[in-house]
Amino acid sequence: MSPSVPLQEMIRAIRSARTQCEERGVIQRECAAIRAQFRQADNGGRSHNLAKLLYVHMLGYPAHFGQMECVRMIASPRYSEKRVGYLGAMMLLDEKQDASLLITNSIKNDLSHSSQYVQSLALCTLACMGSAEMCRDLAPEIDRLLRASNSYIKKKAALCAVHIVRKVHDLGEMFAPAARALLAEKNHGQLILTAHFGNIFTRKFHLGLAVSNKSLWFLLCSSLGVLHGAVVLITELCERNPETLERFRKTVPDLVQIMKGLVICGYSPEHDVAGISDPFLQVRILRLLRILGRNNEAASDAMNDLLAQVATNTDSTKTVGNAVLYETVLTVLDIKSESGLRVLAVNILGRFLLNNDRNIRYIAMTSLQRIVGTDHTAVQRHRGTIVDCLKDQDASVKRRALELSLALVSASNIRSMMKELLIFLSSCPPELRANAASGIFNAAERYAPSQRWHIDTILHVLTTAGGDVRDETVPNLIQLITNASELHCYTVHKLYRAVLTDISQQPLVQVACWCIGEYGDLLLRGECQDTEPVQVSEDDVLDALETVLQSHMSSPATRGFALTATMKLSTRITDNVDRIRSIVSIYGSCIDVELQQRAVEYNALFKKYDHMRAAVLERMPVIEKNSPGHTNGESTGDTIKEIQPTKVKQEEPLLPQQPANQVCDLLDLLGGSEEPLQPSPAQGGTAPGLSINTISPAGGDLLDLLGGLEPTPVAPAPTVTVYEKSGVTLTLSCDKQSDTGLTVTLTASNSSDSDISCFTLQAAVPKSVQLHMKAPSGDSLPARGTAKVTQMVVLNNPNKVNLKMRIRISYTNQGSGFQDTVQIDSFPGLNAASH
Repeated sequence: MSPSVPLQEMIRAIRSARTQCEERGVIQRECAAIRAQFRQADNGGRSHNLAKLLYVHMLGYPAHFGQMECVRMIASPRYSEKRVGYLGAMMLLDEKQDASLLITNSIKNDLSHSSQYVQSLALCTLACMGSAEMCRDLAPEIDRLLRASNSYIKKKAALCAVHIVRKVHDLGEMFAPAARALLAEKNHGQLILTAHFGNIFTRKFHLGLAVSNKSLWFLLCSSLGVLHGAVVLITELCERNPETLERFRKTVPDLVQIMKGLVICGYSPEHDVAGISDPFLQVRILRLLRILGRNNEAASDAMNDLLAQVATNTDSTKTVGNAVLYETVLTVLDIKSESGLRVLAVNILGRFLLNNDRNIRYIAMTSLQRIVGTDHTAVQRHRGTIVDCLKDQDASVKRRALELSLALVSASNIRSMMKELLIFLSSCPPELRANAASGIFNAAERYAPSQRWHIDTILHVLTTAGGDVRDETVPNLIQLITNASELHCYTVHKLYRAVLTDISQQPLVQVACWCIGEYGDLLLRGECQDTEPVQVSEDDVLDALETVLQSHMSSPATRGFALTATMKLSTRITDNVDRIRSIVSIYGSCIDVELQQRAVEYNALFKKYDHMRAAVLERMPVIEKNSPGHTNGESTGDTIKEIQPTKVKQEEPLLPQQPANQVCDLLDLLGGSEEPLQPSPAQGGTAPGLSINTISPAGGDLLDLLGGLEPTPVAPAPTVTVYEKSGVTLTLSCDKQSDTGLTVTLTASNSSDSDISCFTLQAAVPKSVQLHMKAPSGDSLPARGTAKVTQMVVLNNPNKVNLKMRIRISYTNQGSGFQDTVQIDSFPGLNAASH
């Protein structure tokens, strides 16, 4: 290939290459020829060669060696060379390249050129790749061009000023007077875009999917006229400076008049796109009005009539009209608008939900999600349409519909909404099942019409999606069942049938085993008014528990529940105690250490302490939530903080917590304590004397005490708040294990009105400190503090350096991601807490 090959021939040769290797060979030969011609002093084909190099750059091959040629061509007096040189600068240079500084003087000279086309090239290049230093140097020239008489130059200067304001915020005041004067312009360009391209651009740019190509954005905006550029510049100035915002609030009547002229004007072929007059300018004005009317009642009143007119007169059958309507809705919902206008905006979003375009349905649900808290009644009118969106094939639409449906649940519609949500749960994608189950649990806990309905709903979720529920579901359900004393018989019968049907859902099986162990005597009676009478024998119950113990689907935690339930039945049945003893003894040599320890302790209870078995394995007392501490059902004089349900870990399943004094009563039975331990106010929700969270479901720790160990009071670990922002609170407590070992417990809660998902904690410590983070209790924080997330961090400080920790908090709230960092310089219990 000769160096003089035209661009078209080079493109044809590259496209005709059969392999990637052949294509690389063609490009390498052509690039070598281009380099050779760049080195020649008298080169008549400079623009021709640079154009070929730009095509090579578009294919993804290196073209950096053409940067200096761009600089030389920009300084050329010939327009044909300047045009290609500026184009090459926009593609090959950016503000990080040193070569970009070399064209500053050329741009300054061209901004004063007599030809408007040369000035336009300089403006476009500065707006696309101008650095902060270039912007400071050339800002006075741009301000001068904003006041020029040529509309072609003014519209490009306005958009160039936008880039300068974004790069250097302090220069905004320089352009404010000129921007205000541009609103009097009547020129708003000729839309050279076809209706089809206008539809595509409107959907991508104005419905939330921003155009990523900066050059394309500048090209499209610069074709729309001086007025459009002025509105874009004023919007940028108002967003950057509150003082400028107050100054431009006086322009609201002018903007309203411009907008009314666009709405009521007849057909104009220069500005019409799919029947809408200049939709680009309308959308920009609506965005500016939204900024000017936010938190300002006077400005909002001045635009209420206009917004109502746009909302009622805009055609919603075309994508362009929907873009204008969507911006109108956002403006209405963001300013201090009238109640009737807000209802109209919500109704427009309701019509969007019926649109065949999934993008429009998605943004409609996103907008409704943002306002459901403030305009709940208006959104409720579209509940049926929102629920129908749960059947959509698009995963993103389905996710938004689920979030919005959960937000619409109230005490008046809890039964109907829960039916729809449970139907959705049975067929929803696996990635949505955890969120759906969590939302159903929160709604049922908040609005349950009765305890039986509440229990039935949670059991239905566990039967359908038991493997996707949060870890705290099991203890929460156990606490709920314990408090519903009149439903114990009904619940144990229902759970027994569920276990016989399916034992693959581990949380359901764990709750069932716990209930069978506690209320097995009610199951054996067969007398339950709420269910069909079923005769269950002792062998049937033990067979079900043995099936759970022997199943390969049962986790170690589930087997622990089943073994404990089997042991508890030894005090509730009379004829099969020997079978229970043999089942327990089998697991005394189990490979799982936790299960083996329980079995050994249970065997010891059968043999050495058989006279204590009935007292140790008696029925668990009622667990009161949000209540003071109790002593065998009687309130103590001291107040103990709320006892949170213990997380059921996979490695160590726990039964509901017992009040501290009941432990003391059990110790009295052994004769190991002269007088019961006196409770004192406890911090962190644990009782003094003996940590509640250390009581195993098998009573292992209690049986350890039979060996003669005396309970000693344990001082509660102090807790301090290390982070509190946007409703998220993070507390820290420490437990010193040794001279160098420390266990840090981080507890997060959410007091805001919206649920938080994807909650994660990351920790960093000095290099000499060893850090081990255990698995968190969950990754979601329900609203209003209904549940918490606990993260344990084990630190080993062998060199005893000054201990510090930095924690990064990440979460998603209402579809937006948040991240923050907190520094902890001292730890409670070791020294004064501060951060």
